[in-house]
Amino acid sequence: MNNQQTAADSPELETSGLYIREDIMEKTRQLAGLISNSEEIIHFQKAEQMIQSHERVQSLISQIKKKQKEVVAFESLRNQKMVAKIEAEMAELQQELDDIPLVGDYQESQVEINDLLQMVVSAIYSTVSEKIHVESGKDSPPASCGD
Repeated sequence: MNNQQTAADSPELETSGLYIREDIMEKTRQLAGLISNSEEIIHFQKAEQMIQSHERVQSLISQIKKKQKEVVAFESLRNQKMVAKIEAEMAELQQELDDIPLVGDYQESQVEINDLLQMVVSAIYSTVSEKIHVESGKDSPPASCGD
């Protein structure tokens, strides 16, 4: 009798994991499709397009980025007086940017998307944890063989 196993003789366990992983990835793609078509994502994309085409918003963002580079340069020169001056200018620009209603809407939509994604992650984690009793410590091994 030949003791060598062939690929055909291998237990199904080796390949079933691959099928399960493929199923998980397919379900993930489906879930991503649902999320990308959600009201939150659609609202965010519209707000993002409006932000990108808004000249004043883009000008303020560019000015803030320029000021950030200036701060880094003056910090490397250890010129705290100029750093403080430029940071104050940046704060004014940031406040002007934040006062534009479109920017607030955009930021709010980012928070909504984050909340949606956190909810999905939490739901998956909770469901998996319930199935394998991870957090609750259920079905943990006894402290000794006599327990």
